[in-house]
Amino acid sequence: MKKKIWILMGIILIGAGMVVGGIGLKEYLDEKNAGNDYVELKEDVAVPTAAPQPERQEEKEPLDIPVDFEKLKEKCSDIYAWIQIPGTDIDYPIVQREGDNAYYLNHTIEGKEKIEGAIFTEDYNKRDFTDPHTVIYGHNMKNGSMFRQLHNYEDKKFLQENQEILIYQPDQILHYQIFAAYVYDNRHLMLSFDWNNPDIYAAYLDSILEQKNMNATIDHSVSVTEQDKIVTLSTCNGNDDERYLVQAVLVSIEK
Repeated sequence: MKKKIWILMGIILIGAGMVVGGIGLKEYLDEKNAGNDYVELKEDVAVPTAAPQPERQEEKEPLDIPVDFEKLKEKCSDIYAWIQIPGTDIDYPIVQREGDNAYYLNHTIEGKEKIEGAIFTEDYNKRDFTDPHTVIYGHNMKNGSMFRQLHNYEDKKFLQENQEILIYQPDQILHYQIFAAYVYDNRHLMLSFDWNNPDIYAAYLDSILEQKNMNATIDHSVSVTEQDKIVTLSTCNGNDDERYLVQAVLVSIEK
């Protein structure tokens, strides 16, 4: 009788081990394949480079928008911009879902429920980047996709050599210059400060530029004031109490 009990317990333990192993394998494969859908998307919506045309002084040259927004809209009506950071693999559409700020935490732009989600803003921000402060969110995927490579900015030399952020929209290109990268607490930035109050905004910028954290990467040569517009790229930092932020100031707009 005891022998049968031990055999039964062994079968149960083996079965439990297979279930746990199966869950672990699924999580590993999800992480490994994160962002693959976006690689295919980039190829599909890339605009072919046009052959150079003779200069015509009387006509304004069209903007060189490397993304086909019409195709993108067919795939997802929530797409309103595209972010690209030269020197990294960050090259993704930006989405915003009105009335459901959590949707793109775990849904791709095609509505698939996946751990990588999408690069997104919340509806506390306007879609034209005219707010004093716009926060853009993305996951920190172990395979290097989404916003994982923001952590490259922990290296001060990397920041000095890769300070440009480009945000494309159908009718404009926004150029930003990165001035800060650091670990912050997990407070909701858009709800924690009155960004339309110049004094509060100025105090917030001072707190960034004057921080004494040795692990923060700050470029004090970049001018940033409460009159400027900034973007914050926010991703995970390994625990639920912290976020890793990369911040940049708008320096020019092409229209």
